[in-house]
Amino acid sequence: MTTTTSPDRGGGWRTVDILVAAAVAVAFGVAFLAWNALAIATTPVFAFLPPLQAILNGLWLLPAVLVGLIVRRPGAAFFGGFVAAAVSVVLGSVYGADALISGLVQGAGAELGFALGLYRRWTLAFAMVSGALAGLAATIHDVPIYYRDAGADVWLVYGIASVASGALVAGLGAWLLVRALVRTGVLREFAVGREQRPV
Repeated sequence: MTTTTSPDRGGGWRTVDILVAAAVAVAFGVAFLAWNALAIATTPVFAFLPPLQAILNGLWLLPAVLVGLIVRRPGAAFFGGFVAAAVSVVLGSVYGADALISGLVQGAGAELGFALGLYRRWTLAFAMVSGALAGLAATIHDVPIYYRDAGADVWLVYGIASVASGALVAGLGAWLLVRALVRTGVLREFAVGREQRPV
């Protein structure tokens, strides 16, 4: 299965790139509302070690990695992360306007993962690196806000949980979602849809 090719021919975004990236981001932006409710509902579960709740972060990092894997163009992961966050804000995110900043930071982290591969490596490893870096970015954004005056122990627990969730839930999760989408044929206009075959 080939996953290491360059993006579709042409450096600019095609109309189909924009439409699909936006559709994916909007869908996740709506899903964020349910995930926000999940985060609130599960807070008591993590009362023994609150920073460990960052293990859920990968859910919010998914659209950035997924859009990056599908569109394969510079800025795609950032676009996916930011637009999903923007949609959630418009729909009434409990995190308010800060969700926009969070989306910017997390999208940038995911974007960095694909940039490290010079936008030519679309392997599972790079998907997981992208998710992990988004998780690291989330840590840098979240801890100073939600754990003011946090010590090194909080940073460590939150960081490990967030990075692991980013790599597994967002990275591996996006990788598996792409394969599921490939099977439906909806990605046939993209390099990933033309190259990959169900295994």
